[in-house]
Amino acid sequence: MSAATTRSRTPDRLCAEAVDLARAAAEEAAAPGVVGEHVALVSEGDRVVTHFFECRELGYRGWRWAVTVARASRAKVVTVDEAVLLPGPDALLAPEWVPWSERLRPGDLGPGDLLPTQADDLRLEPGYTGEDEPPPNSAVAPSHDLEERVEEEDAELTGRAPAGTGDDGRGAIAAVADELGMRRARVLSRYGLHIAADRWDESFGAKTPMAQAAPAQCVTCGFLVPIAGSLRQAFGVCANEFSPADGRVVSLAYGCGGHSEAAVMPKPPVPAPPVHDTVATDEFPLRPAPDSGSVTAETDTASEDLGHS
Repeated sequence: MSAATTRSRTPDRLCAEAVDLARAAAEEAAAPGVVGEHVALVSEGDRVVTHFFECRELGYRGWRWAVTVARASRAKVVTVDEAVLLPGPDALLAPEWVPWSERLRPGDLGPGDLLPTQADDLRLEPGYTGEDEPPPNSAVAPSHDLEERVEEEDAELTGRAPAGTGDDGRGAIAAVADELGMRRARVLSRYGLHIAADRWDESFGAKTPMAQAAPAQCVTCGFLVPIAGSLRQAFGVCANEFSPADGRVVSLAYGCGGHSEAAVMPKPPVPAPPVHDTVATDEFPLRPAPDSGSVTAETDTASEDLGHS
């Protein structure tokens, strides 16, 4: 270990005793009454010492005024190098700065807000293949030749080739692209599809508590609206106003209690017939029924009387 390193660990006596000088420098840099007690000193090197004072200013809890003093070799006069406000071990600090693109969260975009996308955004890829420049209707197309491009395309579509140009079929390609809905400067990339699918599946997928308790999946629900593209194999849009996923993109494996086939009202149960019928009416004749035995006896007596006569 060198002698210089050894001397640097021991504070210089004159610099260490210059507490009043350091306090005066801190009070000159700070507001009146915010410089507190002397809390520590640190040797910064040969004849260089930093004094720390408590900061009593509101909003700076745990911060300290640091005043560095020094003296020249063989000199007895101590001078002030600098006075700054530094955070202590338990200081209240602001959170680490994060770029706006990383701070943005879903739902932060409001009316009138603009959310620019980077030119190398991984979620997007060029909508045209084999073209060096964006299509004429793109927002990123050069404005100086926009009118010229539109005029050329109009001439090609109407069969009037402009002077000095050849027929390369560009107008026909643009018309077909318009008809197919492909005429966009950038489209969703495979990476963009994957992260969107992961995000939707996390919110309205098969692993959510709602889907776990559902009687059936959305793939068999009548309220499911299919979507276009490759994502239709795994997702759709819910159109049930009473579902928590109404108007949202849901996984085909998602489900809720509003399933179209699970909401059929069951038939009311039919009660069993009573043991003693107290519901049906009993017959109550107005006249008693004639006795069949007495009628027969009277008939036989009448027959005997006719025989004797």
